[in-house]
This record gives sequence, C-alpha cells and structure tokens, in this order.
Amino acid sequence: MTKEQIQQIKADPDYQKLVKTRQGFALKLTIAMLVVYFAFILTIAFDPSALAVPLSSEAVTTIGIPVGMAVIVFAFILTGIYTKRANSEFDDLANKVKNKLKERLDV
Repeated sequence: MTKEQIQQIKADPDYQKLVKTRQGFALKLTIAMLVVYFAFILTIAFDPSALAVPLSSEAVTTIGIPVGMAVIVFAFILTGIYTKRANSEFDDLANKVKNKLKERLDV
C-alpha cells in the first residue's frame, strides 16, 4: 500500500465516520467498565464490611461473591455489545471503505 492510498483512505468520509464512531463507542464502554470495576475495588478497599454480609443467616457465602461475579458478567455483556456493533455497523463501514479503494485501484 502506497502513501497515496493511505491518504485516500484517511480522507474518505466513511473511514473518518468509522474511526470517530468506533472510538466514541469504545470510550463509553471503557468508562462504564472502569466505573463498575473501580466501584467494586474501592468498596473492597474502604468498606469491606459492606461486601462481607452473608446472603442469609445460615449462608457462608457473602454478598461480595455475587457482586464480584456481576462485575465479571458485566464485562462479558459489554464485550458482547461491542462485538455485535462491530460485526454489523463497523464492518459495514469498513467494507464500504475497502470497496471504494478497490474501485479506485481498478480505474
């Protein structure tokens, strides 16, 4: 790939839309994950007794276990959301950019 082709791709409005949309979406998901993760970690650090409450009077398991598992499940859900959007919207935009580049190279 030549520098000229790279410049053509960077100047393409669909490519710019792809980059801007993907970065914004990834940033939102990252912030959501960081908020949940650090809320959990800071709770462990500064108020561990909040997570040490047993699920029931006879239970050995504390509320911290399901909360910790929920953090992990939340990460999986965010990954699924990103993957679904990447496989549809982002791939469509990337294919548009590829097809435009192929057309330019064929001419």
